[in-house]
Amino acid sequence: MQGKVIKNKYSEREAADFTRPLLLTPAEDMKGFLTEKISRASLFTVTCVSVLAVLLILIFVLKEGLVFLKSDEAKRFLTSTEWTPTHEANPVYGALSLIVGSVYVTVTSMLIAAPVGVLAAVYLSDIAPFKLRQVAKPVIELLAAIPSVAYGFFAVLVLAPLLQNKFGMVTGTNALNASLILAVMALPTIISITEDSLSAIRREIREASYALGSTRAETMIKIVIPAAHSGIIAAVILGTMRAIGETMVVWMASGNATQIPSPWWDITSSVRTMTATIAGEMGEAVKGSLHYQSLFAVGGVLLVSTFVMNLASEYFMSRVRKGGKG
Repeated sequence: MQGKVIKNKYSEREAADFTRPLLLTPAEDMKGFLTEKISRASLFTVTCVSVLAVLLILIFVLKEGLVFLKSDEAKRFLTSTEWTPTHEANPVYGALSLIVGSVYVTVTSMLIAAPVGVLAAVYLSDIAPFKLRQVAKPVIELLAAIPSVAYGFFAVLVLAPLLQNKFGMVTGTNALNASLILAVMALPTIISITEDSLSAIRREIREASYALGSTRAETMIKIVIPAAHSGIIAAVILGTMRAIGETMVVWMASGNATQIPSPWWDITSSVRTMTATIAGEMGEAVKGSLHYQSLFAVGGVLLVSTFVMNLASEYFMSRVRKGGKG
């Protein structure tokens, strides 16, 4: 509520500011000093707890995994395609087929999601009407909020019968089924970050291109997209991390067959991923057994993979934040 107008057109509240002493009293000075110290200490504590939690998770995963890697069975861990840890007479811990299965569904899903996501972002940033963009982008980002088990149900109950009956595949739960669903799940990340990167390119750059006689398509392909390449690459990497770390969907849709497709390009074969193996077998593995430790070794491979991709995405995102390029 505005105060009463007094002399020189200042309200009582504004006039009171002029009468406030410039120097703080000792009590006020001490109060401000303590508030700042407490705030700094609280933020430092929260940061330390977050970093410590991440380090403890890393140590927890790598500790059990390293125990397995020191055993004799580790010799075939990255070279054998046979994964039979529950075989009583001859258990084999070959994770190569699991690694290949993860690479299969991740790469295939990105081959689908990356071009579709980038084209959708280009449309939203430079072609779509403003009102449509204001509606479409939040709706696309809402796809990320759908639980992965819902995507899994769709893959098993709708997509799998469609692939099997309409396209004559032996089984509908295969690498292609899982890849299609993972592509849909990665699209919100790719579209949102790519659209932000494209929108960050200054209007003057586009106008300069038009002034030189370039068409809208030429401006987008030769000017805007190259200028935003760092953000686009970061978006694709983050989408890849979303796909490689997904568990529930690949468990339900990939068929869970520990094999390398033959021929290797046959994406209609069933595969099994690292995340699905960990989720499916951790509950039945005896704690402290070699089977239990081998699952942590698989988790370590997954952890290192995502860590490297995270570093790459941070590098490209830092380029976006720094110079306004990309």
